[in-house]
Amino acid sequence: MHKSNYILFIIPALIWGSTWYIIKHQLGVVDPVLSVSYRFGLAAVILLGYSKIRKLPLSFTKKHHFFIALQGVLLFGTNYWLVYMSELYLSSGLVAVAFSTLIFLNIFFGALLLGEKIKRNIIIGAVFGLLGTVLIYQAEFRRIEFSDDQIKGLIFCVISLIFASLGNITSAYNQRTFQLPVVQTNGFGMLYGAIAMFVIALISGKSITFDTSSSYIFSLSYLALFGSIIAFTAYLILIGRVGVGKASYTIIVIPIIALIISTIFEGYKPDIYAFVGMGLIIIGNVLAIKVKNEPKS
Repeated sequence: MHKSNYILFIIPALIWGSTWYIIKHQLGVVDPVLSVSYRFGLAAVILLGYSKIRKLPLSFTKKHHFFIALQGVLLFGTNYWLVYMSELYLSSGLVAVAFSTLIFLNIFFGALLLGEKIKRNIIIGAVFGLLGTVLIYQAEFRRIEFSDDQIKGLIFCVISLIFASLGNITSAYNQRTFQLPVVQTNGFGMLYGAIAMFVIALISGKSITFDTSSSYIFSLSYLALFGSIIAFTAYLILIGRVGVGKASYTIIVIPIIALIISTIFEGYKPDIYAFVGMGLIIIGNVLAIKVKNEPKS
């Protein structure tokens, strides 16, 4: 890949590796659907404000807005709402493991809906990465009892994965078909996602609350600025350049970052399984990113 693509690859991996831990500070006082609405609403205001100041084009057709809204509701709305819900019942480690399978969904939907070629090296790399992730969190797997709450959390997680993948595909489609710019598209998409989540909160009778604690406000700001604006901008630009399958290998690297953060802040002590798992992820990473891009017709 081009050097700039490596930077686009590293940015979301580093940031999203930390967000699994940060999301835990969003849970408790405020309902998850509202926390998602606040997060992407704040991110949308910042992005659209930035676009206005920089005088970036903000005029799009109704058709464009439809597909931007579709991307927003899938990727910046329902996806994260269900992630937050799943973390009410599952550990962040298990959710991180589940999301490492996103690459397979992206490859499948990319081939089905965008006509992207399924490349063997990416599949092999993804398998290495998934095995490595499972090894890292094998202790948490052994603690699964398949209680009603855990099954509920797994269902939320699986549906979230499908929405996330379809959101990735929609972004790739928007860039390829309409040549829509990522920054402005993300701004409007996050706005649509935030509005959709707020409407769901109202319809479902959720209490409209806000947590004024420093931990909630800090985590909300971090997730809006870094986890939403910076990470998604880099990731979706990468999708537009190299395709959803190759770009989504970013997700496989995230557990390594999450593991380091857990070691520093949560007292986690890596064992032999963790080190072997990290080795497999690195091998898979090398296999995946060495695939050469097909020339575009």
